[in-house]
Amino acid sequence: MHRSCYKRLLMSLTAIACCGPAVFAQEAALTKEAAEEAIEKVWQHNTAEQRTVLEAELANEKIEAAGKSMPLLIKQFGTAPATGAALYISMHGGGGAPAAVNDQQWRNQIRLYEPEEGYYVAPRSPTNTWNLWHESHMDALFDRLILAFVVCKGVDPNRIYLMGYSAGGDGVFQLAPRMSDRFAAAAMMAGHPNETKPDGLRNLPFAIFMGGKDAAYSRNQIAEQWKIQLAKLAEDDSEGYKHFVQIYPDLPHWMNGKDREVLPWMKDKIRQSWPRKVVWLQDDVTEDRLYWLGVPKGQAKERTLVVASVADQTISIVGDVAALNLLLNDRLVDLDKPIVVRWNDKLVFEGKVERRLDSIERSLEQRLDKQLAATAIVELVRKDP
Repeated sequence: MHRSCYKRLLMSLTAIACCGPAVFAQEAALTKEAAEEAIEKVWQHNTAEQRTVLEAELANEKIEAAGKSMPLLIKQFGTAPATGAALYISMHGGGGAPAAVNDQQWRNQIRLYEPEEGYYVAPRSPTNTWNLWHESHMDALFDRLILAFVVCKGVDPNRIYLMGYSAGGDGVFQLAPRMSDRFAAAAMMAGHPNETKPDGLRNLPFAIFMGGKDAAYSRNQIAEQWKIQLAKLAEDDSEGYKHFVQIYPDLPHWMNGKDREVLPWMKDKIRQSWPRKVVWLQDDVTEDRLYWLGVPKGQAKERTLVVASVADQTISIVGDVAALNLLLNDRLVDLDKPIVVRWNDKLVFEGKVERRLDSIERSLEQRLDKQLAATAIVELVRKDP
């Protein structure tokens, strides 16, 4: 959006017009109400700029991002509620195999599940590699897929679900922790986690379905191990790590459709957009943001861990990163009051943080998701003793 448009936008937000037009600059602080209105207007403007291209991609049933093309098979079920339709993204199996094998698995995936309501989408992986669903380009492709359905099909961004079978299950194991703030729930069927860990699933309900006789790559044993890990994480954090594990003792890799019981478990889950605790463990593919935490562009490092929580107006951080951005909104803390930030038990910030239009702009430029839009940003640099 052009700067003059932003200035006119600010002048339209009458809730903060008490200063008068002479001092009504772009950098003026916003009230809570004006900030919410600004989020909506900036989001509408930015998505309008992309709508034509997104509509064309959906019409062609092919998403374009990160230099890759991802074909889609799409079905729609039921009648959407007033809040918007659900979106189920279901990843096919195959993997390191000839293209014809992955094509067959893709066409089969669209037949596996039938939700009561929503769009059920089976994407075709852009590659035929063993790790086809968790290569680095997948994050951008899925973000664009989600944006296309939200903008063009009226999907509720808080009702997006991730699923996958076999190699697609590998993808769920990998993508769900590192992209947990995009989804309301995730379900893994007959896959293998490889090196990934469950820590990032703190705010994402996660289901595992496995045949007890699915012994290839020790998938059945690893599913049992994850069942134990998730139970321990949930025991230690009573508000986090909601999970459901179903291991069918007598079934092999193909579960004869029994895993369809995931749909009633999944359908009523709603994304936690502003959880009061975030566990962010970077994988081999890194992210610049998770929920209300961010790192400066280009500074994300593999395997780093940050744990941040909010109690009243105090934000407590434990982490081994050099710099961290707090992307704040009144859904998390009251921005009309001072906040306190402690990092590794050291006071690093105390005071009020203003809601600003440039913070909203930065947030929506980074992630075009108005439900996650920050209205104030605190930039922190760790100071070691």
